[in-house]
Amino acid sequence: MEGGIRIFLLKLTSSITVAMGLLLVPQSNIIAAGLSNSEDEQLVRPEITRRTLTVEAIDTENFEVELFGGVISVEDFGANPVYGVRLAYHITEDFFAVGTLGQTQTGESSYERISGSSAKLLTDEQRKLTYYNFSLGYNILPGEVFVGGKTAFTTQFYLIAGIGSTEFALGDYFTTSFGAGYRFLGSDWFALHVDVRDHIFEIGIYESSRETHNIEFTGGISLFF
Repeated sequence: MEGGIRIFLLKLTSSITVAMGLLLVPQSNIIAAGLSNSEDEQLVRPEITRRTLTVEAIDTENFEVELFGGVISVEDFGANPVYGVRLAYHITEDFFAVGTLGQTQTGESSYERISGSSAKLLTDEQRKLTYYNFSLGYNILPGEVFVGGKTAFTTQFYLIAGIGSTEFALGDYFTTSFGAGYRFLGSDWFALHVDVRDHIFEIGIYESSRETHNIEFTGGISLFF
């Protein structure tokens, strides 16, 4: 009986000693050992192939040359075809300067049409109207037009005003102009334009000079360089 009790006490003492030893081991060492084993077992080293990306260069041309054509209504001389050229310089993203040269051949005045062929105010050469002006434009509504689901084109609505001269009939007339336009950028090197402008000048072929408003509608294509 005593031998059995002794064996039981020895086993109990041994168990208590092991338990105390485990309590004395720092918990951080146990956790670190567990994490180390976990990392060794779960560490994945993926093989990633890096792609070389090529960024397209964006053109920074500030000059723009435009050929245009349309209709101009010269007050009292009817609506006639007009054509010309414009050269623009884009000063900033919002402002640009434009020089314009345009020409049209006007028809008969209302007085000539009423009076018949015997009352000619102007010769054919004098009916040629040529104008030039220098203007300042401002882009006010930049936007985009989407073609399909993936392709987008930049657009700009702008206001423009300027001064210049008009050669018509018997003289040269100081001219002011103002209007608006719409620019459709097909790429970084060409654009399409739609413009409406009013050319204002005093004409002096009648008994007294009078101010005239001459509305012009044009469309054109321009190139950047």
